[in-house]
Amino acid sequence: MTLNPKPDRGTVRFGKFVLDLIDRRLTCSEQPVKLSSRALDILCELASVPGEVVNKDRLMEKVWPSRVVEENAIQVHVSALRKALEPGSDGHVYVVTVPGRGYRLVGIDNASDMPTYRSSTDTPARGTSVAVLRFVNLSGDSRQDYFADGIVEDIITGLSRITGLSVVGSTSSLLFEAGSGDLASIGRKLGCRYLVQGSVRKADNRIRITARLVESDTGVALWAERYDRRFDDIFEVQDAIAMSLIGALEPNLRKVEISRVRRERPNSLDAYDLVLRAISSMRTTMPTGAGEAIPLLQKALELEPEYLAAQAQLARCFQIRFSRSGLKEEDRVTAVRYARAATRSDDATALGAAGLVIWFADADFGSAFEVFDRALSISHSNVVALGNSAFAHAFMGHGEIALTLAQRALAVSPLDTLIAHMAIAVTELHANRFDEALKAAAHAVEANPSFSVPQVLLTVALVRLGRLEEARSTAERVLSLDPTFTMPVWAVTVRKNPAVFDPMAQAWAQLATHC
Repeated sequence: MTLNPKPDRGTVRFGKFVLDLIDRRLTCSEQPVKLSSRALDILCELASVPGEVVNKDRLMEKVWPSRVVEENAIQVHVSALRKALEPGSDGHVYVVTVPGRGYRLVGIDNASDMPTYRSSTDTPARGTSVAVLRFVNLSGDSRQDYFADGIVEDIITGLSRITGLSVVGSTSSLLFEAGSGDLASIGRKLGCRYLVQGSVRKADNRIRITARLVESDTGVALWAERYDRRFDDIFEVQDAIAMSLIGALEPNLRKVEISRVRRERPNSLDAYDLVLRAISSMRTTMPTGAGEAIPLLQKALELEPEYLAAQAQLARCFQIRFSRSGLKEEDRVTAVRYARAATRSDDATALGAAGLVIWFADADFGSAFEVFDRALSISHSNVVALGNSAFAHAFMGHGEIALTLAQRALAVSPLDTLIAHMAIAVTELHANRFDEALKAAAHAVEANPSFSVPQVLLTVALVRLGRLEEARSTAERVLSLDPTFTMPVWAVTVRKNPAVFDPMAQAWAQLATHC
């Protein structure tokens, strides 16, 4: 380890950089670093309170006093600042985003009057990288340590199956326990952006496990959950909790990473970030978002031609464009081609997406269920595979299977509810349980108000309940979201079982005759 020199008054040192706050001058290894005046203003403001969070309102006030500017102006200059600080440095990210709060400058050598030390073994954080730390055993019985470690091993194994996610091995991560040290330091030592912390408490015949996902640089908790189980079969409990944690962590990591790349663009152009940006654009599940996502995914495949997750998302994009933008045969063929290519993946999320496209757009739609089964054999708590499979089974009239899969998807990830609630709505409509169908469709609308299909299901349920005025209002919303919508067009992709689909079409037609 090396001792950093005593700081000069009016200077801030971080890594190879020195910022002179008086002369407003930044150097790297004594060479001037070129920054725009606004980026330098932001850096000086962050450096004036090293390590503390500076919110966007303060930056607006200090950098653009008495002026009205768009909020993304800050993001543009922060991105430029990060770009200037990272090349040629020690790989450390110095300007950190604190979600929902602002920014802070970290890694400062002279944040106080005391000299600081930097370990030469610190590792730069990789892209989407996570470490699962040793869970704290709160049982007061050291004989239960093996159970906590077993949970961690299972979580590491499960997360390692996720394409695009780099997981630190247990040999390294189990050296650290939750609460055993500074999170930023642990993150640097393990070279990861995210940490999973947790605890285990056993009392009588009950076991309680808590887990949370944190950003290592900031210590901000991004997700947390608690699990209570009976302790009848220790190994069954261990497996069940590990799979629940994996199922919840995967979509939450995906959401966090999507948020990250949206904050950092346009700096990063690696294939994984491009896929995440594409997924962000696809959230509406409508042709406009798919159109925005297609060039991003194509660029990802240029960088990494065998990126099967990108092919699965491209399949979804072309299927969305086919089903909601003209039923063009070339879009259908392209969707199927990418989906079939993605079935070579061993990633449950990619397989879950590919399976749905095959079900929608391929003449051999029965093979979609083989793809779903393979996805769920890889990870039976993968929310994408669960939800998409439930949706397909619902339209096939397999109500019991659809409800089981949909309810498991909701249990695994209560925030990823759209397609699971749509599957439930379809199933309940087919079973003539219209009140339940209405509730499920309303939940789906709430999950994605910009997607037309949940509004269609809500309209059908309202018609079946005789609430025609409300149904007309909802139907108008459908057509405002998708002016090309008709039941015959929708039938092209979802009328696999006429007994399920035709009553919906009849309800829509009934509404039209009463207008």
